[in-house]
Amino acid sequence: MDTANNHTDNEPQANSNDYLWDGSGEPDPEIQKLETLLGEFRHDRPAPLFPEIVPDKRWRFFPLRMRLFPALATTVAALLAIAAITLLLYGRKPLPTTVAGWDVSRLAGTPRIGSRTLSANERPSRLGVGQILETDGQSRASLQAEGIGQIEMEPSTRLRLLTMGKGLKRIALDRGTIHAFIWSPPGQFVVDTPSAMTVDLGCAYTLQVGDSGGGLVRTSLGWVGFKLNGHESFIPAGAACATRPRVGPGTPYFEDAPAEFRSALTRFDFEDRTPQQRAADLATVLSQSRKRDALTLWHLLSRVDEGQRVLVYDRLSQFAPAPVGVTREGILRLDQPMLDLWWNALGFDDISVWRHWERSWSGAPKPSHEK
Repeated sequence: MDTANNHTDNEPQANSNDYLWDGSGEPDPEIQKLETLLGEFRHDRPAPLFPEIVPDKRWRFFPLRMRLFPALATTVAALLAIAAITLLLYGRKPLPTTVAGWDVSRLAGTPRIGSRTLSANERPSRLGVGQILETDGQSRASLQAEGIGQIEMEPSTRLRLLTMGKGLKRIALDRGTIHAFIWSPPGQFVVDTPSAMTVDLGCAYTLQVGDSGGGLVRTSLGWVGFKLNGHESFIPAGAACATRPRVGPGTPYFEDAPAEFRSALTRFDFEDRTPQQRAADLATVLSQSRKRDALTLWHLLSRVDEGQRVLVYDRLSQFAPAPVGVTREGILRLDQPMLDLWWNALGFDDISVWRHWERSWSGAPKPSHEK
């Protein structure tokens, strides 16, 4: 028996097909040839990793949404019912409106609006039209109004809010001291005093009123107009002007003017009773005046007697020669356009702002001291 061909029944015989799966068995020549041809394209890198495919779960929530829908529908229906009831109960009631006025804050002590005392921790209160705000000897308060400005009240001060209309904001200062910083358009904010009307022309100023009704305004920014029965005074920054009951505003002056100048001007405005006294005090004012005091001399043109006007004209011309369009004869007869041209040439501000205010306020109600 040929031993080479001798196999036991249990010994597995090699199959040429095994070579395709695990490389065992007899290779087929055609397979080897194909391997040789494709060998140059053999891939020897690790197999790529592909992201895990997550099944779409959108439809898994559909049953949950279906379960939530009845609860959401019930909630929406309840909210609509509440809204309907609220509309029925309150829909016909007018919405609350903000009272026109100034917001008042306590700075010290116990200021009062009417009989109500402002406490330390209280939010700003509203001062309405017709109401009174008052501070005692230990109190101070602050007022503010959007688009108008801010006011600080010193102790022993009493003021009233008269008007808060469009283009017309008016306060009455009965006594005491206020510091006003106003940013509303010129001419829209006015403070009445017992002896004059203070017109803001875009400025910051301090206004004092004594128990007798006399007052004093000091301007720190811009300029202020003082007016009573056609008697006008314009007070630029750095200047002051006094006022007295039944007389009205005096002549403005710069506070750094010589003391002799200021004393003579006060007597001329409020104290002199005879032509001789007035002539003597006017002579002092003219002799002590400086270039800067052209402010005072311009005002004096319309306050002195006709025979003294030429003296004031000559002195003012030395400091600020009359501009083109202004003549000696015109000023001596108090030609208003010429006076306005000369004022503008002094460099304080444009007087047309004041003239515009006079025209726009010609129909405004007059305060008690002008009636």
